[in-house]
Amino acid sequence: MKTQKVWFITGASRGFGLEISKAVLASGDKLVATVRKNPEVLASQFDNNPNLLVVPLDITIEEQAKEAAAKTIEHFGRIDVLVNNAGFGLLSAVEEATAEEVKRNYETNVFGLLNVTRAVLPYMRKQRAGHVINISSVGGLSAYFGWGVYGSTKFAVEGLTEAMALELAPLGINATVVAPGFFRTNFLDKSSLTRTSNEIADYQETVGNMRTFATEANYKQPGDPEKLAQAFIKLAAAKKPPVHLPLGSDTLQRFREKTAAFEKDIEEWYDVVVGTDHDDVKQA
Repeated sequence: MKTQKVWFITGASRGFGLEISKAVLASGDKLVATVRKNPEVLASQFDNNPNLLVVPLDITIEEQAKEAAAKTIEHFGRIDVLVNNAGFGLLSAVEEATAEEVKRNYETNVFGLLNVTRAVLPYMRKQRAGHVINISSVGGLSAYFGWGVYGSTKFAVEGLTEAMALELAPLGINATVVAPGFFRTNFLDKSSLTRTSNEIADYQETVGNMRTFATEANYKQPGDPEKLAQAFIKLAAAKKPPVHLPLGSDTLQRFREKTAAFEKDIEEWYDVVVGTDHDDVKQA
């Protein structure tokens, strides 16, 4: 008999969050879905499923994250799977983005994720069980022009999750960072993607072309969100989940191209790479 898990998913009203929420409830598990506003709309979308609790949460406000975690414990008694999904994109050359635009992207994609993680982990530590799943991006594995700032937030999520996996393992808690490629969601819509008003002509051949591509590629991406949601169900059920899970053939190709280029750089610069050690280190 399947043991019911209790999931906590941020940004559940659309995109990946909504698809994963659908899959969780279809599997028979319990779900706390967080949305920034109008929780009753999402609840009615799922016919007020008794296994669903919708909680309002702006992840950039730490006190709200603590309250949402406490409501979950009060309602369902535990949290087994945390999916840090809420976030938004920023399409911009690194130089074009204003300090405020960069700050807003980090406040949600990094600091917001940390707010929710800090709110949930005390309960998982008490249980000595749980699984933290952080959503990164192919842009968190390899940089693209036009996505430097956004990608850097996802690079941060990759690093945070790697460290958490090491820190939480002795406590019986798993941590996985999922890096999806380009999936057919509303990510490239105005609702999820911010484009800077500042555009520098010198970046037209790189970032300018990316802006055009982002418009043309919307809803034509190769990834299937429903299949991604099923991958999350399998991930949460795994006895030994991976620390890294890239999703999509495009992500896998991009990562392999990066590692091959990295290895080539090391080979060409090998003497310089190892030539910076102290002499006694080299002798040893």
